[in-house]
Amino acid sequence: MEGMDGLQLLKRIREGGAEVEIIVITAHGTIELAVEAMKSGAWDFIQKPFSRDELKLKVARIAQIIRERKTARRLMEENLYLKEEVDTAFNFGEIVGDTPGMVKMFQTIEKVAPSDTSVIIYGESGTGKELVARAIHQHSLRRDKPFIKVNCGALAEGLLESELFGHEKGAFTGAFRRKKGRFELADRGTLFLDEIGEIPPATQVKLLRVLQEREFERVGGEETLPVDVRVLAATTKELVREIREGRFREDLYYRLHILPILVPPLRERREDIPKLAAHFLNRLARELKKPGLHLSREATERLMAYRWPGNVRELENVLERAVVLAGGNEIDAEALAFMLIEPQRTGMPEDALNLEEALAAFERRRLQEALQVAGGNKAKAARILGLKETTLYYKIEKYHLLDKGAKSP
Repeated sequence: MEGMDGLQLLKRIREGGAEVEIIVITAHGTIELAVEAMKSGAWDFIQKPFSRDELKLKVARIAQIIRERKTARRLMEENLYLKEEVDTAFNFGEIVGDTPGMVKMFQTIEKVAPSDTSVIIYGESGTGKELVARAIHQHSLRRDKPFIKVNCGALAEGLLESELFGHEKGAFTGAFRRKKGRFELADRGTLFLDEIGEIPPATQVKLLRVLQEREFERVGGEETLPVDVRVLAATTKELVREIREGRFREDLYYRLHILPILVPPLRERREDIPKLAAHFLNRLARELKKPGLHLSREATERLMAYRWPGNVRELENVLERAVVLAGGNEIDAEALAFMLIEPQRTGMPEDALNLEEALAAFERRRLQEALQVAGGNKAKAARILGLKETTLYYKIEKYHLLDKGAKSP
C-alpha cells in the first residue's frame, strides 16, 4: 500500500467512526503485529496462506454479530420509545400535546374518567374525538369491559335504530334473525356515539329513555332489556343552535352535556405540530419499514405555517404520503409543498358543475398546482402527481396548459 500500511489504514477507519468490522490479512504475521492490530480495532487477524473455508466462516460469524447488534439496537430504540410514551406527562396513547388547551383537556379527562357520568366531546372533524373517548374509557373503572362505537351520521334512520337497539327476527324486511344492538353489546362497558347531532328526532326519544331508565326494547320486540352502559358522545355541530332550530331535543342535550370536553383544533395548538409529526413519523417509519426518517427544519416550519382544515387527521395523512414517497432519510419542505396547497376557487363554483365537469376542474387545478410547485419542470411535476411523463404531457395538452411555462428537465 502506498502512503500508509494496513495498520495505519485500520486506525484511520476507526477514527472516522465507520460502523464496520475489519479482518487484517497479512503475509508477514507476527504475534506483536496481531496484538497491535487487535488493539487498533481489528475483529480478527489472518496470516497468509489461509483457506477459503476459514475466511468464509469468519465472515459469516461477523455477519451474524452485526445482525444481532442491529436487532439489539432496534429493540433498545423501541423500548426507549415506549418508555417515553409511558413517561410523557399528558400523553394518552395517540393523543399527543402539551399546549395549554391540551393540558386542560387531559386534566378534564383524568377527572371525568372514573365516574359513570355521560360526557359529550366537541371538536372539528379530524381533531381526535374518538381518541378522547377511548382515553376516557381506558382510564375508567370499565376499562376491562367493551368499548363499542357507532357513527350516527353514517346510517339511515331505520338502520341506526336497529344498530343501537338491535332487532328481532322478522321485525322488518331482511331481518332473518335476531340481532343484538350496540347498547346490548356494550353492556357494563362504554358506548361511543359519534356525530350524535345527526340522530333523527324519533331515535333521540328512544335514546333519551335508555339514558333515563337504563332499559330498552329491540326493534320489533316486546321484551324490556336492562342495560348498564356509560354513554360518551361526540359532535362537530353546535347543539345549542340545533336545539333552537328544532333538530335536537333539549332534554337529551342536558342528559349528555353534564361533562363537556372541547378538543382544540390543530391551528390553535401549532406548538404541538412538531411533537405530533415526530409521533406519526416514528409509527409510520416502523410500519412501512423506513427507519431513520425525519423532517428537515424547513419542512417542520412549513407544517407549522399551514392552517390544517382537516386537523390532526390531515396531518397524519400528509405524513403518510410523505413517508411512502420519501427517497431518503430526510423529508424536506419541497416534498410537502404539493400536499399543503389549499384549494383555490376560480371561475364557476364546482358545486354548480355536473360530476364530469367538477372532476375535470379539480384535475386541471391539481395539474396547475403541481407545475407551479415543480417550477414548470414536467418530469418533477409527474413525480409529484404519481403520473407517467407521457400521461402528464397528454393532460397538459388536454387542458391547454402548454402556455403555463411548463418545461422539460
